[in-house]
Amino acid sequence: MASPRNRRPGYSRRAQYSLFIGYVIAIAGVLVGAILLLISKLDPPAFSALRAGTAEVTAPVSWGVGSVVRGIGAIPGWVGSYFGVHGENARLKEQVQRQEQVLLKARAIAYENIRLKKLLNMREPAIEDIINARLVSSSASSTRRYALVYAGIAQGVHAGMPVRGPDGLVGRVIEAGPDTARVLMIIDPESVIPVRRLKDGAPGFAAGRGDGLLEVRPIAMTTGQFAPGDILVTSGTGGIFPPNVPVAKVTERSRDSALAMPLARPDALDFATVMKTYLPPPPAPAQDTRP
Repeated sequence: MASPRNRRPGYSRRAQYSLFIGYVIAIAGVLVGAILLLISKLDPPAFSALRAGTAEVTAPVSWGVGSVVRGIGAIPGWVGSYFGVHGENARLKEQVQRQEQVLLKARAIAYENIRLKKLLNMREPAIEDIINARLVSSSASSTRRYALVYAGIAQGVHAGMPVRGPDGLVGRVIEAGPDTARVLMIIDPESVIPVRRLKDGAPGFAAGRGDGLLEVRPIAMTTGQFAPGDILVTSGTGGIFPPNVPVAKVTERSRDSALAMPLARPDALDFATVMKTYLPPPPAPAQDTRP
């Protein structure tokens, strides 16, 4: 006689064991989560140390899984690039020709700036790179945006240091462990960066929104609103972030602010550069003009 299809787990010892183990795992997970929540509320320093230790253990696994995922996701792009390489080559050659005059003018302006600074006896502060480190992971599904770099206190990385990629600013280190560091990305709602417009130096602030975009507001309304296409770079005001690091490109303008897309894409980066915290030069002493 054929066995009934809808037999309950009580008829099978294997099913009973599986059901029991599932309950045990679920209860253990709830207890661990409750304990971690209590530690985070009652003893934040201990929770930070625990989180740093977990990051040290999971960093190699996260890096390996992330490399495989990025490799698989890049396959369609490789195929598309192979078939579109000839058209892209012609477009780039045309773009290079258009930019030659702009490049010559920029070189002339840069040379003139150097000459004027020498006449004024101005000295630019040095911007030092601490280390080029692997970007292990970055959060993309929550409103809080963090990244993890595979370098920590042992490599000279400390909280407050800015982090950038080849295309622009990524964020700043907020927590450093022995060999890993946690980075607050510029798109996080807690991130606010002093910026300036590249073409005329109009100052403003770029604040994260948590959805992958930045909200940009000018400091003074007299400088005019930021418009689509404007490139924003760090201004260096207040320290931490060195000046002239690319930040974002404005994509949309609203009544009193603008939306901008970050130039750096942490989800597509393999390596990031941790820089020394920028300290702006002290103001020059006032000259005594009395006779």
